[in-house]
Amino acid sequence: MLALVALIGVSLSALGTAGLVGPDEPRYASIGREMALSGDWITPRLWGAPWFEKPPLLYWLIALAHRAGLRDELAARLPGALCGAGFLVFYWWVLRRLGRVSEASVAVVLLGATAGWMAVGNVAATDMPLAASFNACLLAALLWLDSGRPRWAVIAGAFLGLALLAKGLVGAVLFLPVLWFARHHIRGLLLLFTAAALVALPWYVAVTAQHGMEFIRVFFLEHHFGRFTQPNLQHVQPFWFYVPVLLGLVFPWTPLLALVRRSTFNQHTERVCAAVAVFGFVFFSIAINKLPGYLLPILPAVCLLLARAAVQTEVPRRVLAACGVLLFLMPVASAALPGILLLGLRRTTLSVVPWAYLAPIAAAAWGAWWLAKNGRTGAAIALLALFTAAGWLEIKLAALPVVDREVSARSLWRQAAPHRGDVCVESLNRSLRYGLNYYSVAPLPDCAIDPKPYRITQAQTQPPILNAPQPSP
Repeated sequence: MLALVALIGVSLSALGTAGLVGPDEPRYASIGREMALSGDWITPRLWGAPWFEKPPLLYWLIALAHRAGLRDELAARLPGALCGAGFLVFYWWVLRRLGRVSEASVAVVLLGATAGWMAVGNVAATDMPLAASFNACLLAALLWLDSGRPRWAVIAGAFLGLALLAKGLVGAVLFLPVLWFARHHIRGLLLLFTAAALVALPWYVAVTAQHGMEFIRVFFLEHHFGRFTQPNLQHVQPFWFYVPVLLGLVFPWTPLLALVRRSTFNQHTERVCAAVAVFGFVFFSIAINKLPGYLLPILPAVCLLLARAAVQTEVPRRVLAACGVLLFLMPVASAALPGILLLGLRRTTLSVVPWAYLAPIAAAAWGAWWLAKNGRTGAAIALLALFTAAGWLEIKLAALPVVDREVSARSLWRQAAPHRGDVCVESLNRSLRYGLNYYSVAPLPDCAIDPKPYRITQAQTQPPILNAPQPSP
């Protein structure tokens, strides 16, 4: 359990090291802050205007963080990090209740150390609340199907309701494979759906009563069905997009995927998880618009299958050693991260290769090989998880300050704040523009419309700067 404690500790640390990044973090943080200030818990508003892209669960959590006295990055990111950490504990507990004692510790360490769970859990986005609530629903449903106790059907329904409040109908769609396995338990399904409706419907009814067809058009037609079928949201990717994404999300355990065999699915719990994982993967692959974080909800099911494969078979020593070797990509990613966020992956070059990390990573790979050779697969995975936790901590301490300085709008706003009222934006990408709007609270004007003495500009390949007025000749 030391590895799990280390992973949770790292995931909850240094959440404010970098300012808000990208277009989504500052928007979601702004909506949550405005909800806390206004006291309107029904209508999400972005800088005063109704914003119906997502349901309110993340906004509620951010607003509660503000009401508790937290601010800015910590208020925005801590809710997602707590959702991820809390689910890991629940995941371990439920697997043990299901009789998966040997798999429980392995599965929870595998999941907590994945790139997907660790990275997305530290971002102010709706993906982690959805993944945590949907998979808590799935686990409770497994307990219900295993024990036959109605209370677990009710608990599963309550979590499904939270999933509907986290990211809309996606949670209900991902739950569809479970209905096949529960098709003979009609009474339990009625309890489950009733509990889900009691949790989710009040907000949907209230917001529809206030905004009518505008909410239905934007929320359901545009950002549900339109996101699935229309290319106008600018996230269009090919059908195979999620193949490399899945390989990356399960990093550093990617080689373990080779161990999954048909015999892995010989138990009821594993068959349900496999159905959810495969269905979710195909569903997201069919969608026109794709983002890497969309795949996060299937990671717990995938990690349970990996744990099952690792426990029931003799894991080849070379597979775990390969997982250890892959850890060298973490310091490489740390060095490249600011450039990737600023310029994109294809345009980023690595000026210095962090060879100093090669020796300890080689030691980790050898240690995992030696432990697996002696039949201690769980210890080998725990060792690699500890090194992974150290790698994530290094990224937070070394890369995120650079991200804050060169990618986030926070440092730029610190320069501009003393000139509040005399600043306009001349040329800026939308991520930085949203970030500035968050930190300035009131959106800054466009220089073409409302010229000001101080102009914020950005060259194509350089961090943004604040241009001061030039003295008169």
